[in-house]
Amino acid sequence: MCGIVAYIGPRQAYPILINGLKRLEYRGYDSAGLALYNNGLNIYKTKGKVSDLERHAKDKHIHGSIGIAHTRWATHGEPNDTNAHPHASQSYSIALIHNGIIENYALLRRELENRGYSFRSTTDTEVLTNLIEDIKINEDVNLFEAVRIALNQVVGAYAIVVMESGNPDMLVAARKGSPLVIGIGNGEFFVASDATPIIEYTKNVVYLDDEEVALVHRNNELKIKTIRNKEKTPYIHQLEMSLVALEKGGYEHFMLKEIYEQPISIRDSMRGRIHPESGTVTLGGIIDYEQKILNADRIIIVACGTSWHAGLVGEYLIEDLARIPVEVEYASEFRYRNPIISEKDVVLAISQSGETADTLAAIELAKSKGATILGICNVVGSSIARATHAGSYTHAGPEIGVASTKAFTAQVTLLTLFALRFAQLKGTISRSRFNQIITELTLIPNKVERTLKTCKNVVLETAEQFRDVRNFLYLGRGYNFPVALEGALKLKEISYIHAEGYPAAEMKHGPIALIDEDMPVVFIAPKQGIYDKVVSNIQEVKARKGKVIAVVTEGDTVVKNLADYVIEIPDTEEILVPLLATIPLQKLAYHIAVMRGCNVDQPRNLAKSVTVE
Repeated sequence: MCGIVAYIGPRQAYPILINGLKRLEYRGYDSAGLALYNNGLNIYKTKGKVSDLERHAKDKHIHGSIGIAHTRWATHGEPNDTNAHPHASQSYSIALIHNGIIENYALLRRELENRGYSFRSTTDTEVLTNLIEDIKINEDVNLFEAVRIALNQVVGAYAIVVMESGNPDMLVAARKGSPLVIGIGNGEFFVASDATPIIEYTKNVVYLDDEEVALVHRNNELKIKTIRNKEKTPYIHQLEMSLVALEKGGYEHFMLKEIYEQPISIRDSMRGRIHPESGTVTLGGIIDYEQKILNADRIIIVACGTSWHAGLVGEYLIEDLARIPVEVEYASEFRYRNPIISEKDVVLAISQSGETADTLAAIELAKSKGATILGICNVVGSSIARATHAGSYTHAGPEIGVASTKAFTAQVTLLTLFALRFAQLKGTISRSRFNQIITELTLIPNKVERTLKTCKNVVLETAEQFRDVRNFLYLGRGYNFPVALEGALKLKEISYIHAEGYPAAEMKHGPIALIDEDMPVVFIAPKQGIYDKVVSNIQEVKARKGKVIAVVTEGDTVVKNLADYVIEIPDTEEILVPLLATIPLQKLAYHIAVMRGCNVDQPRNLAKSVTVE
């Protein structure tokens, strides 16, 4: 959950490292630091953001053409100057940056203390740094071999880059369970935890696999070995990302930009997959596994956070249209509860980043039981994309804001196509009904665009009214229950207001006790589905003096007469309502957070890509 960037080549490293950290700051922003080599290791680090590091390093010795840098989201040790990365070994001969968790660090630390090592920080990372130094000295090996040997003693997850004083021509990088990518330029190399710091310099990258160690040498080709000393041949990928996609494009925040990108991202998620001339849907990435999916006893969706909410919508879609049993699991629970999995099961893993640690662990568990593993993710070349048997990319483009927006609607779009494809193959949908849904789905990007325009004023008014409340309740039924969960999650993530999502009918089984004149209740209440039941739930809230904010279909009059604030969305098919109803809830959370002075793109305690447990 931290950002890693490193450089070796003919250029000055400092500007590249700082620029890279800024691109990676969405991955962690408790502290930041860097190490440069110029007649010795020069390490500068500080609690706070990359801008604080820039101020700290100003007027210091920042020259050098090799360096490593890091922006941290704290796991072991509180965020402070000492615990910030890079960490130096006891002799100050080795510097290391690290993403992940070394689970056996306490045991390793005790062993090193018994050998005379002392520690400046309370981190697991410094333990690994000193372990590498100890092996290098006692085994009389070079840095590359010392790192490889040390990682055989490590239990846990890591992405690391190591540099050595007196060795200005070499970096060593390694990964297990945390992403690491190496960019290959013209006589230069870049290392990062994702491709965002690399794209402006080169599109040629190598993705390290688990338990691989890379020797990055200034004057030689990239060399890769496993930690068990087996040589590997690097495979060079071409990045498809554009630099423009990583900029704010005139918007105040990345989150706002990404909310407004949804007409494009939804359209891109459908592009090339809908064929009106033949009346079919194709998902090229899973064609070879279609028969296995058709013969499956069930589909198990594993995901975390917003992706889990998308999975819940997927459950409704797949069961409703394709009549295949679906279970939706929190990956973090699934991996530890000894689930019953067989070769007849299909596991569908959903992740924006493709690096979510719990989801990756769930994949490995299911794979060990013989299940077929499919993936839905947004990042080409990510760990989940490579760990699954097959899958589909959402093509939403880079999402920088920590609170996911366009990734959610892109995932739901792809799940809709998945459900339609297998409904067709199984014959559980008529030709006319299929065409009706496809026609409406192709109109969704325009309707999202219309929603963004028409909901602006009422969302701002509503946000102003409720910016200072302490609690929110979100309610929906059927397809809109996951929308309620997602709306509540967005609000609490970025505004720090406590919010809960519930099935509207469950309100009477507990949450109704919370409702009074100070409790705003958001209802997702389109005319589709069990509309009359939702109207009854709204009346129950009004009878208890609750304040009602309702998302309704354009032209609605019944709910409009009951609610205090009404946000209209265009009419659409019931199964497609989540793609529209989510939009005003994203904007409501955004504007409340801005009005409260919160850091929208980098909310406290959160990181974009959760690559540790």
